[in-house]
Formats: sequence, structure tokens, C-alpha cells
Amino acid sequence: MKLKVMLIDDEPFILQGLTLLIDWEKEGCEIVRTAANGMEALDYLTEHTVDLILADIEMPVMTGLELLEKIRSENISDAYFAILSGYNDFSYAQKAIRYSCMEYILKPVSRDSLLELIRKAAKQKELTDREEEKKKTLQRSYLIRNLAALMHGKTQEGVLENVREQLPFSSGVRYVQILLDGMENLEELEDQKLRGLRNRMIENCRLFLDRDREYCIKDIFGNEDEYEFSFLYCTRMAEERGLTLETFMEQMLSAAGCGLGMPVTFLVGKEVEDIARISNSYSSACILKSFKGFRPEKSIYYYEKEVQVNQSKVVLCKQSLDRLIRAVEQNDRGEINCSVDDLFTEMEKMGLTADTVSMNTNYLLFQLIHLAVEQDETIDQEEVMLYISDNVSEADSSRGSRAHLRRFACEYAEYLIQLRKNVSRGVLLDVEREVKEHFAENLTLKELSKKYYVNSSYLGQIFRKKYGQSFKDYLNNHRISEAAQLLLKTDKKISVIADEVGYHDTDYFISRFIEQKGCTPARYRKNAGETIN
Repeated sequence: MKLKVMLIDDEPFILQGLTLLIDWEKEGCEIVRTAANGMEALDYLTEHTVDLILADIEMPVMTGLELLEKIRSENISDAYFAILSGYNDFSYAQKAIRYSCMEYILKPVSRDSLLELIRKAAKQKELTDREEEKKKTLQRSYLIRNLAALMHGKTQEGVLENVREQLPFSSGVRYVQILLDGMENLEELEDQKLRGLRNRMIENCRLFLDRDREYCIKDIFGNEDEYEFSFLYCTRMAEERGLTLETFMEQMLSAAGCGLGMPVTFLVGKEVEDIARISNSYSSACILKSFKGFRPEKSIYYYEKEVQVNQSKVVLCKQSLDRLIRAVEQNDRGEINCSVDDLFTEMEKMGLTADTVSMNTNYLLFQLIHLAVEQDETIDQEEVMLYISDNVSEADSSRGSRAHLRRFACEYAEYLIQLRKNVSRGVLLDVEREVKEHFAENLTLKELSKKYYVNSSYLGQIFRKKYGQSFKDYLNNHRISEAAQLLLKTDKKISVIADEVGYHDTDYFISRFIEQKGCTPARYRKNAGETIN
């Protein structure tokens, strides 16, 4: 970034001489303003920022020293300041130094002294910018940590104060989860592509929010999810734009998906009166993620509209629901089908309103989540919610229908069996073996999940949890390792090796090899030969 420079002198020929004395652009500088006196310069500085000011000491209306004293005492500008003077008077220099003047240069100004000044200013600015960036990074890390604590309901001393200091909130606060959606095989994508899509989505949202961009929060729990992130909303944001909550979210949604080539979904948590209670809004957004599969498909889900109902007017079909839950726990397919039929028959007698279906579905899902956590103490509630969200979204039948619920209940019963057997250990070993033995074939997580009777979303979760990367990246890394061995042990052509390890596009193979090994396959083979010799 160029150094913004301001020149101030009441003699026009001196100003012109300073502009021509050196090649300012070559030195990374831009003269953004010239002024004939301190007052003229002050008017500009109250509205604009500059990095370096060169000012004559004696000028009408306001002198250079008066300008320096004014901007420092009133914190108008922290630009580097150099006094240009025809007086070799120590008292002038002493006063200039007192107000943090960088240099006191005697006229006529030489080319060398001017170059020395701007290079010194540029170096100082670089150091200051670096320190400022480091400070901002630390502050941001501290903020993320404190927000994570608030999400989990921890409000110990200093946490809330730090969040309020860095992110001022008005009333009507909401936690909003923003995620890439509508993709059947997210886990099949390479991590790099997922991160690229996610980062593009985040940047789209930040551009829309403009000065509120800092309310977009990435990696809040330090466990990066490659296709979603968080946004903290408060009513001020919509009000300042003259929008309602709904219109604001619709416009932001449109901006978020720009250029992605896939749908984006907003899960808008319930409104809380203050950031201190953001944990309630966060948990409601997590619930929405599980429940959205039982709702008509939308781009924006609001907790109040999707989950909460007027319980005084809606009857809970508890007996039918408890019977269904027991059938799921016992993996009794016949009983599951009968229980679902009885539940819908009972709801139909009450009119089968949206509120009736919503309330009964909510009760069922809460109980099923609790049931899963009971089966495997190592699994947390959010993992189960993610499984439910991914699983129900794949339904072919209409959401919330009798057939949909029947299918989901049967698959959830199988999921519970997997948890009881702690299936993750056995299946992951099987997947490892498949990669070692068949890495050159067209292996996909979806096909492996069918082969080992495991839900593909669940398999993707436990795979990433163990290996710290997607299945696609794991497979690619193994293929490149095998290719490296062939390069060292055989004299086969690179195109032949690429084909043998599963890459039918040699150019793509070379690019992947460079990513992992830091050089081309040919260079890798040559370097190894030179080392051996």
C-alpha cells in the first residue's frame, strides 16, 4: 500500500519543487494533498487520513508547529510529521520533538534528505502496521474464545465485557448459522475445494455487511467445519438499512450465494434480548439444523416459526410417540410402521395442522437425540443433530409425511445399532483396508457406506474425526505416496504411473503431486537418483 503524503507550504514554487524533487511513485508514495497553510491542511485532516506530513514552519493563518500541536493534542492525526524550516533554531526543533515530530529538515531540502525521510517513514509504517495487525489478530483470537464461552453459557468475569467492547450489540440478538446446502456428496469433495467455497461464501457475506463485517465469525469452536460459519445479528443492522428482519436475511442470503453455484441455507436462532444470553439463540439454531429435514424445504429457517408452537392449543400424542420411540430403540420394523400409522391417525383426528405435526415431531426428535447419547457416551449431542440433519435431508418422499417419518425411524434404528456396537472402529479399519487394496479404483465414501451398511453422512463424520481430513484427501494422499514409491523403484513413464495409482488425467496427477511433495514427479525422481549416487 502506498504511503499517503501531504505537502504544506505557503510558497507555490517550493510545493512544486518538492513534488518534482524525487519520483514519489517509484518510492511507493502518493501525494494526496498540497496546502498553503496549516488551517487548510487541518480542514483536510479532519476528514481524511494521511501517513506523512511535510510542513513549512512559518506560514500565515496557522504555522507548521501550530498545526502539529493541534493534531497531536486533539488526536486528529497520528501521521508522521516533518518540519521544513529555514531557521536553524534549537527551540523550534525542541518544540517539534515534544509533539512527536519525526524530522526537522533545514531548507533548501536536498534530494537525499527527502529520500531518507520517506524511507524512514515507510519503514516505520511497516513496523507499526505489522504490530497493529498482530494486535488485531490477538484481539480477534481472544474475542473468538470468549464468544465460544458465551455460546456454552459461561459468563465468567471479563468474558462478556470483552465481547461487548469489541462487538457492540443493540437489542434483538440472534445467532445465525450459514451453510452450504443441497449437496449430496459434500464429504466426497477435497478439503481445499470445500474451504475455497466456504471462504467465498464468508467473503460474500462480509461485503454485504460492510462495516458490520466483524460480526461474521469463522471457526468459533476451533474445529473448522468446511461448509458453514456463524453470524451474529442484532436489530440495528436491519433498522439502519430500513429493512425488516426477513428482508435483511433475504438480501444477505442472495449475497452469500453469489458465484458459488450451489444453494446456501440460513438457520436463524431465536431472538434474545442481549448478547449475554446468546447461548439460548445458539442452541436453538442447532435444534433447527436437526429439525429442518422435517420441514418444507426453505432457504431460511426461523426458530420461532419452525419449532415453537402454542402448546395450549395443540395436543401431544405422547402414547403413540413413546411407542414409536421404543420400537426405534428395539429396531422393530413392524412395530415402527404400526406406530407411525397410529401417530398420524391420531394427528389426523385433531386436524393434522402444521402446529400439531411440529410439536409432535419436536418431542420425537428430542427423545431420539437423548436415546443416541445414551448408547455411546463418547458421542455428543451436536454430532447426533448433524446426523439427523444430513439423514432426513436425503429423503425422496415429502418432508414430514408418513412415509418420510417411517423411513427416517427405520434408518435411525440402524444408526442406534451402529452406536451400540461402536461401529466406527470396525468400519474405519475396513475403509483403511479398501484404500490400501483398491486405491487405483473409483472409491467413494457413498459406495463404501453402502458396502458396510453405514449411513454415508455418519461415516464421513467419524472418518474426519479420526484422520483430521476428508475421505477424498485421504485417498489422494495415499495415491500420491504410492506414486512416489513407483517413481523411485521403477522406470515407468509418469503417465503410466499416474494411471496405475488412479489418475487418468496426467496433468491433474502432476498438480496433485506438486501440492504434496513440493516438486514435479520428474524432479522427485531425479533428486532421489542424485541423492542415491
